[in-house]
Amino acid sequence: MDLALLRTFVTVHRAGSFTRAAALLGLSQPAVTSQIRTLERQLGRPLFLRQARGVTPTTMGDELAHKAAPHLDALVEIAETGPDNDASLRTLHLAGPPEFTAERALPALTELTGYDGQGFALRASFGNAEETLEGLAAGHHDLAISTARPRGALLTATTLCDEEHVLVAAPHRAERLGSAQPGPKDAPVLDDLPVIEVHESLPFVSRYWASVFDSRPATPGTVIVPDLRAVLACAIAGAGLAVLPRYLCALALKRGEVVPLHEPAVPPLRTYFLVVRTGTLAMPHIARAHEWLHRAAAHWG
Repeated sequence: MDLALLRTFVTVHRAGSFTRAAALLGLSQPAVTSQIRTLERQLGRPLFLRQARGVTPTTMGDELAHKAAPHLDALVEIAETGPDNDASLRTLHLAGPPEFTAERALPALTELTGYDGQGFALRASFGNAEETLEGLAAGHHDLAISTARPRGALLTATTLCDEEHVLVAAPHRAERLGSAQPGPKDAPVLDDLPVIEVHESLPFVSRYWASVFDSRPATPGTVIVPDLRAVLACAIAGAGLAVLPRYLCALALKRGEVVPLHEPAVPPLRTYFLVVRTGTLAMPHIARAHEWLHRAAAHWG
């Protein structure tokens, strides 16, 4: 079986589209289509079902990708580094949400960078769960941190850690609430406070309200900034209330720059997953980073 055909097949399988695969491979779409048809003729079975938007792998396609992808990744690794090159010259491509990756993952992984005979170069990119998982499946990343568990056999996920969410505001905002502190099922006293969020859909505040107050927030976002660190800065400045991961606002809480507006018996949690393409943990630099992050996560509580 022609390895070039297999490489094209795996790229289409990861990209979910002939068009996206062609762009990744530097080929024309007709060339990619022709190669897939050739491989299907050789195997005597269809590998993809053509749909209005992209393609969906058949059972045979999923089985072939599961068997072939790890070996092709290993061959690419050899081609990029050379069989005699030191492992320290390998590059780990990490993707994840900007705040968690910057505050948690990157400080842990920088201990593994360098030329100590086991280290690697590190490249990071930021994105939401959908973007990072798509990039991982397409081969753009080696390791992804995601708040969504991927489906299917192409990607393998392990639970990394949980983060606790805290409802906070600047002290003078909390003082205006007076003695009318919110009860376990009572959010109206908070409705007059402006809301700071990362998106117009209020993902953090809505999740907190649903979990703690069994309701939806009545106030739309007043300040929308696409980074939780900026949300914290706005909360410290007094722009309104915010729901933040405890690790991100712990220092501000300790300093009294923000205070908790409510402390439920069971705080809302969000789970992070560490995701790789199935089979790539056979590569030493990916396996070491994977293990190191799990060790670090045990001390992030």
